[in-house]
Amino acid sequence: MGVFALPTDRAPVAPDFLVSLSARFGAQAQSSEAVRRQHGSSEAHFAAVLPDAVVYARSTDDVVDLVRLCTSAGVPIVAFGAGTSIEGNALPIHGGVSLDMSEMNAVLAVNAGDFDCTVQAGCRREELNEYLRDTGLFFPIDPGANATIGGMASTRASGTNAVRYGTMREAVMSLKVVTPQGEVITTSRRARKSAAGYDLTRLYVGSEGTLGIITEVTLRLHPIPETISAAVCGFESLQGAVDTVVQAIQLSVPLARVEILDDMQIRACNQWSKLDLPEVTTLFFEFHGTPAGVAEQIATVEELAKANGGGDFRWASTVEERSRLWKARHEAYYAAVNLRPGAVGWSTDVCVPISRLPECILATKADLATATLPATILGHVGDGNFHVIFSIDPANPNDMVEAEAINARLIERALEMDGTCTGEHGIGIGKQDWLEEELGDAIDVMRTLKRAMDPQNLFNPGKIFSL
Repeated sequence: MGVFALPTDRAPVAPDFLVSLSARFGAQAQSSEAVRRQHGSSEAHFAAVLPDAVVYARSTDDVVDLVRLCTSAGVPIVAFGAGTSIEGNALPIHGGVSLDMSEMNAVLAVNAGDFDCTVQAGCRREELNEYLRDTGLFFPIDPGANATIGGMASTRASGTNAVRYGTMREAVMSLKVVTPQGEVITTSRRARKSAAGYDLTRLYVGSEGTLGIITEVTLRLHPIPETISAAVCGFESLQGAVDTVVQAIQLSVPLARVEILDDMQIRACNQWSKLDLPEVTTLFFEFHGTPAGVAEQIATVEELAKANGGGDFRWASTVEERSRLWKARHEAYYAAVNLRPGAVGWSTDVCVPISRLPECILATKADLATATLPATILGHVGDGNFHVIFSIDPANPNDMVEAEAINARLIERALEMDGTCTGEHGIGIGKQDWLEEELGDAIDVMRTLKRAMDPQNLFNPGKIFSL
């Protein structure tokens, strides 16, 4: 349960509206407290906020009908994927209907010759890659959680592979979207490039369901690499680890993944995932390419690491070893939170220009050294993005106050370096003030778009910015 209570402003939903939901959707509409609580909670540190009802969509037509019912009754509608968002992005803070997309999970088409596919929004990334396995292609965006593709598009997610393959901004080619007027639009065709009008695809990617509800996504795919090698390397200092990454990027080494975990995070992972790594700042690497290309990448990075105080590389050469290594990385959030029993987690993130990354991480580590609550650093340092995970005692209000102060200093530090308040989590509820600080008057343009496209303010109201 979260510890950060949310201000809510909600009008009761009329009983007639709930009757209309049941008449149209039958068992697809649910209003039990257990189902509503599932859709009113998240991985974030925010307290639960329950919707008035939950509808499980099975088709774009279902979404259209629900949108028309909600807009005619003035009821908010919030799209819900896997519930793994970090900044309260899908919490129904104004009540209304939570639209669960999980049953819209089909892979609709795979165009192997064009390196793309089309999926329904509720398709999860792990299931997509399992489906693609025999084609020799894969979808590389890996935020850690087994999130839905629609949710990843809505929050402009990225993850461990972003340094080489980019983020959802680069991965999404086209979207099918239901607008607040109940119309269905397709934002683009499958051509690899287009100069046809406004780039609506990029407008909806990252809009967190505030402008429309994504029902289908067309994605770029990539060939499965001929050779994949993974390794971990511990360092004498945090500075040496970060310098290794920056130097590798500056030398144009095409790293597929490079993750940093500080000593506290390694301690947490050792306990949670039963690893035996030295409890020092550690880099997790993965290299993709031809055998010769991977060997060249490895030689360069090993040389850089040695010069910066790195130890021997510990290799995970089999599929099983790599899976165990990256499973531990993906479970790092839970490992960090459980540094003490009964804690609640708060994961925050920033992203800075790669040249400023060492300075930003070192200053943050120094800040955490004086903290009274456990906190870890980890991140996708190949693109300048890293996270701080706080382990908060819900019975101690001072923990939340301290975490908020550290988070504020972290974001201020990133903005001073011409970075961003969020590299991949999105804004949701938690970073609205910082968005104003980061972009200033540009928020007014966003408000203009929101008012024009959703004049009743019913699509995920209260997220990204206030009206």
